[in-house]
Amino acid sequence: MLNTPSRLAALIVAAGLGIASGAAGAQGTVKIGLILPMTGQQASTGKQISAAARLYMQQKGDTVAGKKIELVIKDDGAVPDNTKRVAQELIVNDKVAFIAGFGVTPAALAAAPLATQAKVPQVVMAAGTSIITERSPYIVRTSFTLAQSSVIIADWAAKNGIRKVATLVSDYAPGADAQKSFGERFVKAGGQIVAELKIPLANPDFAPFLQRARDAQPDAIFVFVPSGQGGTFMKQFAERGLDKAGIKVIGPGDVTDDDLLPNMGDAVLGTVTAHLYSAAHPSNANKAFVEAFRKANNGLRPNFMAVGGYDGMHLIYEALRKTNGDTDGDKLIAAMKGMAWESPRGPISIDAETRDIIQNIYIRRVEKVGGELYNVEFATFNAVKDPVKEAARK
Repeated sequence: MLNTPSRLAALIVAAGLGIASGAAGAQGTVKIGLILPMTGQQASTGKQISAAARLYMQQKGDTVAGKKIELVIKDDGAVPDNTKRVAQELIVNDKVAFIAGFGVTPAALAAAPLATQAKVPQVVMAAGTSIITERSPYIVRTSFTLAQSSVIIADWAAKNGIRKVATLVSDYAPGADAQKSFGERFVKAGGQIVAELKIPLANPDFAPFLQRARDAQPDAIFVFVPSGQGGTFMKQFAERGLDKAGIKVIGPGDVTDDDLLPNMGDAVLGTVTAHLYSAAHPSNANKAFVEAFRKANNGLRPNFMAVGGYDGMHLIYEALRKTNGDTDGDKLIAAMKGMAWESPRGPISIDAETRDIIQNIYIRRVEKVGGELYNVEFATFNAVKDPVKEAARK
C-alpha cells in the first residue's frame, strides 16, 4: 500500500499515542480525561456524569496509591468527530491514563481505535449499545446495555396482559438495539408488534409518530429515547390523548429519567419501565448518594447517568489500587475484569469475559412519593448480563 499523506499522518498519530501512554505511566499525577456532551441536546448527560465524578473525588479524595488524581473535562457535544479529536488531544497532549464518559454510542465508537492504539483504558459511563465493548480490548463499561432493560420489560409486558405493542425508538444504534431486543423477546412470548417506528435523533417531533402508533391500536407503546428527551415525549403523548385512550407507555427507563421526571406532570403516573437505577432505590448506599449529590448540586436529583459516572470513578480508583498506581493499560484492564462492588444502584460487577457490566434490572412504576414523581421499584431481576452477548455465546 502506498504511504499517502493521510496514511503517514495516521501512522504518526499511532506512534504518538503509544509514546503518550508510556509517558502517562511514569508520572506522579494520574489524569482522567472525561469526554462528555456538556452542550447540545445531550447536555443533561454531561451535567449528571461530571457532577457525579466530582462528588466521588470530593468524597474519596484526590490521591490513590500515592498518585494525585486530576480530572480533565472536555465537551464533545455528542459529535463523534469532536470526540475523536478531543480523545486524541487528551492522550497525546495531556497524557491522560484513562479516557472516560461518552454520552452516546457514536462518540464511544469514535474513540475506540485511539484507546486500542494507545493502550489507554476507555471507561464508558453512558453509551448503551451492546457492541461497544467489542470495538476495543481496552473498553470497560459501567453504564448499561439497552438489551438488559428491553428484554426484561418484554417479559414483564407479556406476563401482564399486554398483547399488542407499537415500538417507537430513536433512529440510531441504541434505538435499534432496544427495538430488536424487545421485539424478539415479546413475540417469542406470544405478543404482537403492530407498528415499528423510528424517530430522528436530532430535534425530534414525536407527534406524527404518536398518531401512527395510536392508529395501530396497541395496548402499549414501547419507547426508547435518549436521556434528556423523555420529557418532550411524555408531553406530546398526553397532548395527543394517548393516555386517555388507555394506551400504556413501557420501555427502558430513559423515558422516565429521574433528571426530568419531577416536571413531567400527572400524565406519566403509572408508566412502567425496566431500568438499572431509580433515585428512589431503597438502599442505605443510595439514600446517602442521593442526599450528597443533591447537596453538592443545588438540589438536582441524580439519574442513571450520574450513577454510571460515579461507578466509573470507583472502577478507576480501585483499579489503580490493585496495580499500586501503575498506569500500564493492560494491567489496569486486567485489574478491572471481574471487579465487584455495592453501587447506589445495587450490586454490580464487570464481566471478566466481555468487560461489560452485570447488574440488577428493576421493574418500576411512576408514583407520587411525598408529592414528587418517582420511579418506584416493585420487582428485581438479579445479576443481568448483556442478553446480546449471552445469545452470541450459545
